[in-house]
Amino acid sequence: MLLRLLLFLGALVRVTEPAPRCEPGQETLGQCQTGGKAKCVDITLGSCGDVPYTKTMYPNLLDQKSREVVEFSSEYILMSVLHNLLQGECNPDLRLLSCSILAPQCEKDKMIKPCRHVCENLRKNCLPAFDTIDMAWPYFLDCDRFFAGEEEGCFDPLAKLRGEPELAEEDLLVEVPTTLIQFTHHSYYKMVSILKKTASRCSHIARTYSIGRSFEGKDLFVIEFSTNPGHHDLMKPEFKYIGNMHGNEVVGKELLIYLAQYLCSEYLLGNPRIQTLINNTRIHLLPSLNPDGYELAAEEGAGYNGWINGRQTAQNLDLNRNFPDLTSEVYNRAGLRWARLDHIPIPQSYWEGKVAPETKAVMKWMRAIPFVLSASLHGGELVVTYPYDFSRHPLEEKMFSPTPDEKMFRLLAKAYAGAHPIISDKSEARCGGNFVKRGGIINGAQWYSFTGGMADFNYLHTNCFEITLELGCDKFPLEEELYSAWHENKEALLTFMEMVHRGIKGIVSDKFGNPIKNARISVKGIRHDVITAADGDYWRLLPPGRYIISAHAIGYSKVMKRVTLPAKMKRAGRVDFALRSLDTRPKNFLWGPMEDIYERYDPLEYFDPHAQHAQSEPREERGQPTRHNEKPWWWSYFSSLGQHKPVWLLKQR
Repeated sequence: MLLRLLLFLGALVRVTEPAPRCEPGQETLGQCQTGGKAKCVDITLGSCGDVPYTKTMYPNLLDQKSREVVEFSSEYILMSVLHNLLQGECNPDLRLLSCSILAPQCEKDKMIKPCRHVCENLRKNCLPAFDTIDMAWPYFLDCDRFFAGEEEGCFDPLAKLRGEPELAEEDLLVEVPTTLIQFTHHSYYKMVSILKKTASRCSHIARTYSIGRSFEGKDLFVIEFSTNPGHHDLMKPEFKYIGNMHGNEVVGKELLIYLAQYLCSEYLLGNPRIQTLINNTRIHLLPSLNPDGYELAAEEGAGYNGWINGRQTAQNLDLNRNFPDLTSEVYNRAGLRWARLDHIPIPQSYWEGKVAPETKAVMKWMRAIPFVLSASLHGGELVVTYPYDFSRHPLEEKMFSPTPDEKMFRLLAKAYAGAHPIISDKSEARCGGNFVKRGGIINGAQWYSFTGGMADFNYLHTNCFEITLELGCDKFPLEEELYSAWHENKEALLTFMEMVHRGIKGIVSDKFGNPIKNARISVKGIRHDVITAADGDYWRLLPPGRYIISAHAIGYSKVMKRVTLPAKMKRAGRVDFALRSLDTRPKNFLWGPMEDIYERYDPLEYFDPHAQHAQSEPREERGQPTRHNEKPWWWSYFSSLGQHKPVWLLKQR
């Protein structure tokens, strides 16, 4: 009896003794359990810092007991590298969905599961991306096992990407096509939300994609408009606008966000001009090339930003001085009769300097798509400039330095300036008044000379003609000024896009009709050629006039044609070429076959624009198993896990 009494008293003491005190820092890590009941704690996982809630709970839905356990888990590592493995596909959607499992939402000390329908929709859209790299769908994203139905009180972890649901005006956009634009400044995440929502509204003609990451890991998002999104169509020219190259020059960024919404809405409304433009053009809008710099500039706020803060990237690099200097190479070659002055390779010495990941990403983008026409949107002045931006005499800071396509570049610059009511205004007592006598346009080097610019690189390394748009003297204007900026630039933005259809276009093929890639299209009297794309199609911007056009390729005869482009002609003339095969290479062919342009060792070919930039070790070739253990190429990402590697990602063979 005495023994039973002692046992009872001992049990009573254990039941009534206070819970162990929570040491500082343990609650944040999810290591504190008060009275055996889990409580909501702050989210401190680095990869989940932007989820649309602030509290989570441990153990999580995978029964991981603390933040430390999560951070060292294979599930968390996978979530952190998925963006890289899938080349930007389905992100940040997959990361946010993963966070909803590893760090689920918590309210009033109660865990809330993510919605099953969100998981099912994302799995349907993203499973092909996993199949491409031979990876199984992650077990912790099992829609039936870890997610809940709406009747159970679930939450949507991707709602942030689609915008705020309580905005009644935006809800109406889904039902009734209207051109409703909110003229506000957009943070990076608001910009991504608007672009994704716009692409979703017009999914039959639009999509978003990432060309890479900024130094701090932000996606460089593009929204594309085309009748066949994601694909180059034969004979359809490619056009691009790039904004926010300098992070503190924000008008261009906002204009491209507004333009994306306008194109979508007006297409749905049946606007014949917009439908004609999108039906016949593939349009790419990159609102922010320097999102890291923008964040720094935005900290000071609109109307208070100076001329420096945020201009450069997180690496302190000016992107418009970071491209290869090919203009100097042109000046050095100009006196050599057979020297090529177009499609100039990137010098090996360029890679010895510091090259921003943003620069590498946009250069790789230019190579992947046969762009015809482009403009970069800046701020700080009101004028349109065109190449060359680097003076033909290094000691002359303001020297007229024309390209062989001076007439065409002037026509392009005038098209934008003439459609802009302020730039075309004759008053000199205004922003941009210094350029009134020049018609609001100027040769870049004549304004001021600099090397490493993006416009010169476009012209000398690719087929693309690019001009620079300086859109106002206030780099970061107040919000109430944004509507006026849109009103002033809308017509000019549309007019310039339509200029991509000037000149000639066609297909170069052999006598059997097979397309010839990298054939050269030459214009007599203009020492600058364009080359054909993979399907043998080409576009050559030209002003009205009479021309002798020739097409030639290694191993084929040269064919010449006379072409007349009337002054009133607004569409590209069709000029096809059929080349006859030769047994020998023609004499005096221009320096270096086209195949040599990218075949020499080129770091850009091996650059992964979607990688975390702390990684520098070479990876196995994508899609190929490693030779030593026959595992997929991505298996090495989990080498640090030892025996805890995610074998659940390996497909059963």
